[in-house]
Amino acid sequence: MTLRSIHRLLAALLLGICSAAIGLPSTVATAVAACPAAHWVSSWYAAPSDNVSVADEFGTLTFAAGDQTYRMVVTPHRGGAQTRVRLSNRYRSVPLTIERATVASQADGAAVQPGSLRSLTFSGAAGVTVAPGTDIVSDPVDLTVTAWQPVAIGFHTAGAAALLTQHQVGNATSYYTLPGSGDHTADVGGAAFSQRTTAVLVASGLDVLAPGDVSAVVALGDSITDGFETAGLPGSFDLVGTDSRYPDFLQRRLDAVGLPVSVVDAGISGNRVLIPSTGVSALDRLDSDVIDRAGVTDVIVVEGINDVKEFPYASADQVVAGYETLIARLRAAGLRVHLGTLSGGILPFAEPARQQVDTWIRSQQLSDSVVDFDAALRDPVNPRALAAPYASADGLHPSPAGYQRMADAVDVATLTTNHC
Repeated sequence: MTLRSIHRLLAALLLGICSAAIGLPSTVATAVAACPAAHWVSSWYAAPSDNVSVADEFGTLTFAAGDQTYRMVVTPHRGGAQTRVRLSNRYRSVPLTIERATVASQADGAAVQPGSLRSLTFSGAAGVTVAPGTDIVSDPVDLTVTAWQPVAIGFHTAGAAALLTQHQVGNATSYYTLPGSGDHTADVGGAAFSQRTTAVLVASGLDVLAPGDVSAVVALGDSITDGFETAGLPGSFDLVGTDSRYPDFLQRRLDAVGLPVSVVDAGISGNRVLIPSTGVSALDRLDSDVIDRAGVTDVIVVEGINDVKEFPYASADQVVAGYETLIARLRAAGLRVHLGTLSGGILPFAEPARQQVDTWIRSQQLSDSVVDFDAALRDPVNPRALAAPYASADGLHPSPAGYQRMADAVDVATLTTNHC
């Protein structure tokens, strides 16, 4: 039992005694007394993966040189009347100066809804310099954010602003202006934003002020969590902007049954448990991408396939040792851990290691639950492969139906639905 769990149990016992003395039902009293009126909860997140030195999903290289304005389009999973924005300079070795930043409800393309544009401040100042290797959060702003309604996070960079920190596989279309075009953060229209990208630049998170019973679940993983999907031929990005990742489908499941949980995606395509690949390793980003997320109570982990199939290869025993460390650190932080099995579709040389890892996952008692994604996706005739309806063109990444299948495999009863 974690320290947080012990505190909750003691609080509930004491409250039950007091409730009996005054004649209140203990369950009602616990809900009233144990939960604050409101707290910050992560509604959207994009784990920083690298900087813009590689092409995005459209195959284009973002031209970031300075004196430009960016509008990153993100889709929140939870609504609220107040919000705050997170910006990242995690993968630059020099400071990033942002002269002005805004947040607004998207209208169409790069345009925003009239009357929704809000200026952001940082410790009361309109501009901010973000130190190398760090993230920053804005002051709260009054803007009603609605779940599933896209939000535009805008910012203007001054001076040299090459190699911006990004989340490469953004699964949404965002916009920016040409270098030297000046500050367009106050524009309601989108005419100045002539360039587009599917990477998420600098913007890394959006939190909302939510009722006390709302919590967040972080989906930690690689490209299968990130939502990479080869729908057709290379260069086909027909799923961009459709919110078809497994965390999106899981959010819809939770919404449908009225559970007050926000699912945030901390997947990075190419990421590994043990060593840096795209972004730092999962072990090295636990604090920044999971534990530090606002309102987090639970983590769903499905990562390790790149460790066994990509050079330098890791053994099954090495991946298991990584899981043991990962689970111990998350549990020590008071979080519930739900460990997912690794699905098939990899080259035959890596298949024995995958099978060994999955066998350990199913039998271990360290995590709070196991999510058997492999059993949900595999072909019953050929268990080493994904079933055809659930596989995309490369046979490794799930199709939208496969991502839905993954979401359906999560036992929502195991998730914490009250952070108090």
